[in-house]
Amino acid sequence: METLSVDRAANGVVTLTLNRPEKKNAINSTMFGELLEVFREVNDSTTDRVLVITGAGDGFCSGADLSVRGEDKRNPLARLHWVGDIALVLHRIQKPVIAKVNGVAAGAGMNLALGCDLIVASDTARFSEIFAKRGLSIDFGGSWLLPRLIGMHKAKELALFADIISAKEAAELGLVNRVVPVGQLDAFVADWADRLAAGAPMALAMTKRLLTNSFAVSMDEALEAEGMAQSVNFYTDDTKEAIAAFLEKREPKFKGR
Repeated sequence: METLSVDRAANGVVTLTLNRPEKKNAINSTMFGELLEVFREVNDSTTDRVLVITGAGDGFCSGADLSVRGEDKRNPLARLHWVGDIALVLHRIQKPVIAKVNGVAAGAGMNLALGCDLIVASDTARFSEIFAKRGLSIDFGGSWLLPRLIGMHKAKELALFADIISAKEAAELGLVNRVVPVGQLDAFVADWADRLAAGAPMALAMTKRLLTNSFAVSMDEALEAEGMAQSVNFYTDDTKEAIAAFLEKREPKFKGR
């Protein structure tokens, strides 16, 4: 690929690296298209178990590349519908997705991270909903994600002032799961990814979907959805394997069926 590097490990961990370090991994049209392709591949794969998204060099993603305006010949609304579809495909990936934020995450880059299931940031990472300072309104799912993560008033504060916040501040707000020293970032994320890759794929996928949908359903609807998901689990080979492993005092080996 022209703007991404994709590495697939034997245990099913896929590492997607945004690879435009000279631009702090700003997303141009080519990268948007390649992200869409990889997201769909990972979702449809029977061997990919976990997706880790990170950036090359010392930045995660500085947002959309505004220096190449005009390279996409679609009208602005059509282009933003396409960009929104990419955010939605990320949102719908059935496998766990970890953002490994190694540097600046701004604008669409910040919302790319927020669209993941888990965020681990280095202590040198910085975050900004930079849009307002560029004369733009928030996009790439930020208007939906931010209020759900930190509440409406804090979301408005970040979006309207477009301030840059540290990884420590992001953690205090509840935007990231962990902040670790930059030298420990790779090892920490690798451990989390390996642990998730060893899990039961169907059970993890259904748990992810139940939690994602929880803001849009009633308690009654949530319990009904839980019951349906659990009924499916009870008939899978993975649940039978988990029970056998528990009784035999060994680690289970899940195969995703």
